[in-house]
Amino acid sequence: MRQATATTRGIPLSTHSGPGRLPLRLVKLYTGLALYGASSALLVRSGLGLEPWNVLHQGLAELTGLTIGVVSIIVGAAVLLLWIPLRQRPGLGTVSNVFVVGVAMDGTLALVPEAHGLTVRVTLLVAGIVLNGVATGLYITAGFGPGPRDGLMTGLHRRTGRSIRLMRTSVEVTVVATGFALGGTVGVGTVLYALAIGPLAQLFLRVFAPAPAPPGSTVVAAGQPERAILPG
Repeated sequence: MRQATATTRGIPLSTHSGPGRLPLRLVKLYTGLALYGASSALLVRSGLGLEPWNVLHQGLAELTGLTIGVVSIIVGAAVLLLWIPLRQRPGLGTVSNVFVVGVAMDGTLALVPEAHGLTVRVTLLVAGIVLNGVATGLYITAGFGPGPRDGLMTGLHRRTGRSIRLMRTSVEVTVVATGFALGGTVGVGTVLYALAIGPLAQLFLRVFAPAPAPPGSTVVAAGQPERAILPG
């Protein structure tokens, strides 16, 4: 039987669905989501700028008095509701993303104190961006479906016929502008994240890609999108 494996630019994102593979995929999924939340918390503590959606989350947190993690969960759930008219189907990774990232973010913020001094803040920024790349590689290669925000972009792409790049740019510019207006942090870290996360994600997608299946084995695609964006 011909092998069928989802890939991103030649990187395998799923592997055969034998019982021995599922525990490893679940570990990758939840480790990746937890690290994603932790990486976002490090960017918050750096005070030098956040990734686009967390600019919005932080702004809403300032407005409502809720923690940024709780706001992330609420926004993720609201975005997931938008999947219904877009006819998107959530996976385990999609639903888990909504809750695990927010909880991990608040948990890390409770453990990591406010940063003082430029050297410490820059260190937190760089660590947060690199850890975000690691988390992205783990989460995507687990093959349990995109995050709610990425699914929104792919859904808009399918419904409008516009490119994913245009949909992502349009959504994230709107999100950043709204978050900044509400008091979210935009700075050099936001720009550095935008420039670095693509290459870092691509690197760690290769690092964590599942090993090729043995010759003659049956491989079943795990329902991963043809082109991974970034979890969020």
